[in-house]
Amino acid sequence: MNSLSFSASAKSENFVGRDFVFTAINNFLYRYPKGYFTIVGVPGSGKSAILAQLVRQNPDIIYYNAQIPGKNRVEEFLTDICTQLISKFQSLLNSENLDFDNYDSSVFSLLFQQISESLSPESKLIIIIDGLDAINLEHQAIGTNLFYLPRYLPDQVYFIFARRPYKKSHSGLLIEAPSQVLDLSDFQRENREDVKLYIQRNLTPLPPFPAREWGKDSSPLLVGEGLGERFNENEDNFMYVQQVLKAFAEGFYDQPENINNIPPNLESYYQQHWAKMQGDGLSDFAVNVLRVLTAGEIQPMSALAISQVINGDVFDVMEVIEQWLEFLHEFREGKETKYQLYHHSFRLWLRGCLPDIVQVRE
Repeated sequence: MNSLSFSASAKSENFVGRDFVFTAINNFLYRYPKGYFTIVGVPGSGKSAILAQLVRQNPDIIYYNAQIPGKNRVEEFLTDICTQLISKFQSLLNSENLDFDNYDSSVFSLLFQQISESLSPESKLIIIIDGLDAINLEHQAIGTNLFYLPRYLPDQVYFIFARRPYKKSHSGLLIEAPSQVLDLSDFQRENREDVKLYIQRNLTPLPPFPAREWGKDSSPLLVGEGLGERFNENEDNFMYVQQVLKAFAEGFYDQPENINNIPPNLESYYQQHWAKMQGDGLSDFAVNVLRVLTAGEIQPMSALAISQVINGDVFDVMEVIEQWLEFLHEFREGKETKYQLYHHSFRLWLRGCLPDIVQVRE
């Protein structure tokens, strides 16, 4: 596990804002007797911290993180979740039926059915899964729900997910229950305000930040000593902000040779993205698409516009883009959909990887 993988409690440390997300979740839980709620966001947008804060506030929630190495297989999921259910709700279960040879999907369904039938009217069984996109599908039957999640839910049972952007026709879930998707990209203003709040709290421990004005020279790490060049009023990526603040605090940017570099932990994070984007190897066509997406101060572009730049087929461009959706922002302008790499820092870092590809392929 690398230094960017945290437990639920660690991920909620220094948590700020996200009121619009909690309001949406609470409204869903109040409105529907059961259901699936999904938080969608690009890497570093704060999905994991939101779920960790939910767990921190509600200790009876069942929590599972599929992003942890070794935890993305269905066998691990079922064993872990069933064990948690038995431990937390043992008083509600039929003790005569708890001796299982192994934990499979039928045991999973049996447990939350029994719990549902025994819950008090005001109680809820909430199961959180972080990193739904990390699931390894090679270890479950083709055409089944991710982690064999149930198509039907008994009353008072809710699932809350976090996952990166995905093609809606490839959600991996067939469900017959109330559902709602909250896409963090639809709340750009709220995201920026929460990031601003996070920066202020971490830069200015005294006095309470509401007494200060954004941009005032109230901290030794503000504009004039390097942060102003990295953060601006449109910053909305928590992972980037967190790692840059940490690097400043640890003196990383005190070294002249590091002034234009990103912190090592952030680079490791980007390398994970890059490895996933490459898969078993990139075609020349995919490299050309990536050149367009990383070029200069590139604005969001449609698949058609990209195809015209590289003189390629628009359907081939779309096929490449769909493979990279989790790393892209998607913008809709009328009937047109445009794409842009999810964060400027990642785009600049990725551009630096391209010459190595050219060298290898030549």
